[in-house]
Amino acid sequence: MNVRRSAAVLAAVAVLGSAAAPAAVAAPSPKPSTALPSGLYGKKDPKFDGVFRQSYALLAQHTEGVQPAAKAVDWLTGQQCASGGFAPFRADATEPCNSKTAVDSNSTAAAVQALTALGGQDKTVKKSVQWLKSVQNKDGGWGYNPGLPSDANSTGIVVGALVAAGENPTSAKSRDRKSPYDALSELAMDCGKDGGAFGLADMKSGKLAPNADATAAGVLGSLGRGLVVTPAKKNASGAPKCAEPDTAAQAASNGTGYLLKTLGMTENHLMSPMPGATDQPDVGNTADAVIALAAAGQKEQAEKSAEWLSKNSADWAKETGPAAYAQLIFAAHATGLDARDFGGADLVEQLNAQGPAPQGASDSATASDEDDKKKDDEGGVSVWWIIGVGLVAGIGIGFLYSGNRKKKQP
Repeated sequence: MNVRRSAAVLAAVAVLGSAAAPAAVAAPSPKPSTALPSGLYGKKDPKFDGVFRQSYALLAQHTEGVQPAAKAVDWLTGQQCASGGFAPFRADATEPCNSKTAVDSNSTAAAVQALTALGGQDKTVKKSVQWLKSVQNKDGGWGYNPGLPSDANSTGIVVGALVAAGENPTSAKSRDRKSPYDALSELAMDCGKDGGAFGLADMKSGKLAPNADATAAGVLGSLGRGLVVTPAKKNASGAPKCAEPDTAAQAASNGTGYLLKTLGMTENHLMSPMPGATDQPDVGNTADAVIALAAAGQKEQAEKSAEWLSKNSADWAKETGPAAYAQLIFAAHATGLDARDFGGADLVEQLNAQGPAPQGASDSATASDEDDKKKDDEGGVSVWWIIGVGLVAGIGIGFLYSGNRKKKQP
């Protein structure tokens, strides 16, 4: 989550989702024009990721048995529009949403997964699910914003939301009687040079290209799984054989094989796919891959990559913030590792320090980190700002939007 879906959700997806940005870019983190709400997690500008990072944070806390602060939950539910959709951030949630409010599938799906897990939010969740169904594309999938072509990342996280809310994705039919699984199988690429990956489309040409993070999201969605995955009890037998992705199950199998091969070539971690960036390990996308592989029963590789994360993620998480800590918690949970001793770090404590103290915890639990956070916020790089500015400047991140696949790649 993370987050890799568009300017507003790169992890993300993930968030973001994977929340990966070129380390060489050094720009000051923009200050919000007004004071941030006390219930919001993270201190950086929430313009592009407020709801997303909040949802990830609350879901991760719940996964580790932590009861989030009531005001943190209230802030999230208060962001919902009357339609049921969520925008990345609304500075004044008392103002009604209108045609200019940029509601999106990723923020909404992340909120559904978090609020369903927390319980007691049936009305809010129901409205969000209804909104997601109302903006489903004809091919059965979802784009980031309503009207955009379907992409594997958005469709994958929406499937996770539907499943969390008790919906059967096969019953979520579009006007053309297509389900999300139909869309995902169309977004899967052929074997051979494409390796069975899920693709992301160039923003100008619409041509799909293999992408590891889209593959992780596509595998998770095709398996009907959400962000919280129970560790596999035993390793799946052998590497999957690639075949024509004519079903979601086969597409998931192909994508799993692609991730196994890619991780095997790079010492158990993925590399940054950002155009113009110096080749470097991609921590966020690696975390997404761990979750997907765990869901696919690839226990051995998932654990190897999670161990790599435990040794190499501290600086990235500190810079990126709440969604990053949440991603690592999801990866640790999916592989049976202890999120409270992840390479010597207590991810849960670090996440809790990003916002209001959880219920039952004293305010002093977050006070000790406040000075460090303030320093980080003053001098750190906002991943969301980099991505937003980068896209506006047209730096060529064309793979951020995926289109319908009109023709199988040779």
